[in-house]
Formats: sequence, structure tokens, C-alpha cells
Amino acid sequence: MRLTRALLACGAVAGPLFIVLVLIQDYTRPGFDPRRQPLSLLSLGDLGWIQIANFVITGLLYVASAVGMRRVLHPGRGRTWGPLLIGAFGTGLITAGLFRTSPGWGYPQGAPTGVPTDVSVSHVLHGAGFFIVLISLIAACFVFTRRFAALGERRWAVSCAVTGVALLTIYVLSGVLSERGENPQPLSLLLRLLALVGWGWASLLAVRLRRETAGSQKS
Repeated sequence: MRLTRALLACGAVAGPLFIVLVLIQDYTRPGFDPRRQPLSLLSLGDLGWIQIANFVITGLLYVASAVGMRRVLHPGRGRTWGPLLIGAFGTGLITAGLFRTSPGWGYPQGAPTGVPTDVSVSHVLHGAGFFIVLISLIAACFVFTRRFAALGERRWAVSCAVTGVALLTIYVLSGVLSERGENPQPLSLLLRLLALVGWGWASLLAVRLRRETAGSQKS
């Protein structure tokens, strides 16, 4: 049971770690404006290795958390798909870290002022990783909605459903703004909100399941 708790602890720290490192970079990276430039652009430049490591390490932590979830979830709804989707979420983050986006939105210096124009293989794979992240998270929200509803835990069921709807809404809005290529400020803020809501939910879920292991130990 100690191993299970340690694996879930990985997921508990992953979200806060990612957000804190992004915030630090947002306000210390020379020439970077978090109000205009999406966080994926932090992977570019001489200090890009920091955000690359942030993506990869956070992804690995969530994969470890998924293993812990598989060990702690009892038979019932969500036991199979819940951990698989959280694991896919972590894998998507790793992919987004290993493959960098193309320059755009004015970063780094000399980059296009709007959406990236250099559609490289790395850029496409980074986008694929991002897509996996979002689809996996949204699906996981509704899988756990059904699980908590079946267990009679209405508050958690509602919070999971609301998170899933919120992530889908943010994703659609960010996609519309990206297609238009106008006014990068709302796009940048939406993508950060998406990370805050999605990563935060996955970490809170790990905390919730870790407490469940503590309860089973006492009983």
C-alpha cells in the first residue's frame, strides 16, 4: 500500500509543480509576455530546456499516478478506463515536451506575430501531444463522473462533470481564436486557464484516491 500511496503522491504534486514552473518562467524569461504568448513557446530559446523538462517530468508523474490509480480502484466503473486515460494524459505531456512547437506570436525575437507559419514535423507532433492531453483529460472527467455517481458521491461526480465541460469549452474557444490568428491575449490566457483547471483536477483526483488508501488501511 505504501507504493500505491507514493505513486498517487506523484500525481498530487505534478499539477502544482507544472503551474509554478510556468509562472516563474512567465515573469523571468527575457522577452516573454505571458499575456500574449502561449506557454508552449517557453520550450523555445536558450532556456527552453526548462519547459521541456517541465512537460516531460510532469507527464511521467501523471503516468506514475495512473499506475497508482489502477492499484487502488476497486472493481466497478472507471477501474480500467480511468487509469488508462490519466496515463494517456501523462503520455501526451511527454510528447508535447519532446517535440517543440514552432516560433509564433512574436516569440522568440523575429518570430511571426501571429500563429506559427513553419509547420515542421516537431510542431505537428507537439500539437498531437496537446490533443491527446485534452481528449484524455476530458474523457477521464466523465469516466470518473460515472464512477463517483455510482458510489453516491454526488459532490465529486458534479465536480468531475463540471471540469469536463469547462475543459471542452476552453478547448473550443482556444481553437476558434487560434484559427482566427487575431489578438493573442485571450488565446494565451485561455490555454493557461486550461492547464490550471485540467492539471489541477488530475492532481486533486490523485489526492482524493490517496486518502481512500489511507481509509482502507485504517479499516
